[in-house]
Amino acid sequence: MKVSTVCFTAQEKAVLLTKEFDSFLQGDEVLVKTDYSLISAGTELANYYDLPNTSIYGDRKGQFPRTPGYSAAGHVAAVGADVTDFKVGDNVIVPWSGHCSWFKKKQDRIFPVLPGVSQQEAAAAHIASFPFLGVRKLQIQLGESVMVAGLGLLGLLSVQLAKLSGGYPVLACDFSEDRRKIALETGADYVFDPREDDFIDKVRELSGGGPNAVVEVTGHLAGLQQALEYTAPMGRISILGCTRISDAPINVYKYIHGKGIEIYGAHTFTRPKFESRPGYWTEKDDYAVFMKLVKAGALKIEPLVNKIVSPENTPEVYKELGTSKQPPLGILFDWTRFE
Repeated sequence: MKVSTVCFTAQEKAVLLTKEFDSFLQGDEVLVKTDYSLISAGTELANYYDLPNTSIYGDRKGQFPRTPGYSAAGHVAAVGADVTDFKVGDNVIVPWSGHCSWFKKKQDRIFPVLPGVSQQEAAAAHIASFPFLGVRKLQIQLGESVMVAGLGLLGLLSVQLAKLSGGYPVLACDFSEDRRKIALETGADYVFDPREDDFIDKVRELSGGGPNAVVEVTGHLAGLQQALEYTAPMGRISILGCTRISDAPINVYKYIHGKGIEIYGAHTFTRPKFESRPGYWTEKDDYAVFMKLVKAGALKIEPLVNKIVSPENTPEVYKELGTSKQPPLGILFDWTRFE
């Protein structure tokens, strides 16, 4: 059989490749036909433009091809002889597999979709697990003020999760008026444009002296510097966005040491693999909570996805993401018509 895969073959060159695919299954393997996969714009554009720090495992600069994408949903098409957890027809999520029409995975690397959760929503499960971790690490207490800085997919999910965690008020900031509007519609109490002259003063006033907890998702040191300035003394910041370029100095003594700020790295690879504990949950446990919240209507995915495209439009999709002044927020690849 054949598989179609989105691939970056060189810097700023995205294509859809089709190649032969060995569908033979080992005993504990599952064959999954992809329905939808969700683009993670920050990570994927960093690879598209060949930015530094695209991998925690070492410098990949200039190394192509690369297969982007890591959050997908599909249905089981076949199972190996030893598979006990899934049957043909089951809807599943498939993390860490790229944008592909077919996947072959061991049964412990796919996870069930709850009835009542659509495949389009389920495709966001793995990406959503990142803000789950970023918010959990802050261990928000009921009534603590929270700021979410940066309102891409991760930031807008963080707004909802901060609210569900008991944060009040929940504040959010972004350059985009449209994204600030979505933040208000999905749980933020106040939103700001961080370019406003009195931005920091307003944040301090409305949060009662500065947010107790901040989810930093801008991916830029300028955003982190602002966060350090407005965060309350003895406050906490989780760095959820990938700040790949160290292009500005930060006065550590004044803004971290002197204020007693706690900073948490919230890369998904910092989570435990087997047992959850306060602030540090496994991927599998976060997927289960994601499903429950989405099914209950407590976590809203639909407002965050505003474009569904065919993988055949791969070159245009990444060009638009990288060059548009108002790029789409959430983009799903629709694989349902690919055999």
